[in-house]
Amino acid sequence: MPRHKSVEKNVRKTGRKREKNLIQRSRLKTAVKKVRTAANKETAIPELKKTAALLDHLAAKKIIHKNKAANLKSSLQILVNKK
Repeated sequence: MPRHKSVEKNVRKTGRKREKNLIQRSRLKTAVKKVRTAANKETAIPELKKTAALLDHLAAKKIIHKNKAANLKSSLQILVNKK
């Protein structure tokens, strides 16, 4: 157990940040899944744009690594182009 008030506050802060980050990662997984399961190219392109924007946002906030965002965008773009 923390013995100092500042440590207790830090524990609360990190807990809140962790929950927010988990929510953001869940949003990302859902967005990627929508792109991958899109029936055709016409429905996949708008979803890809939304997902790319979300990836850029999460990489800027350092919730995911910038290289992971770039790799995911690239692989999704390749997948959409094949449809």
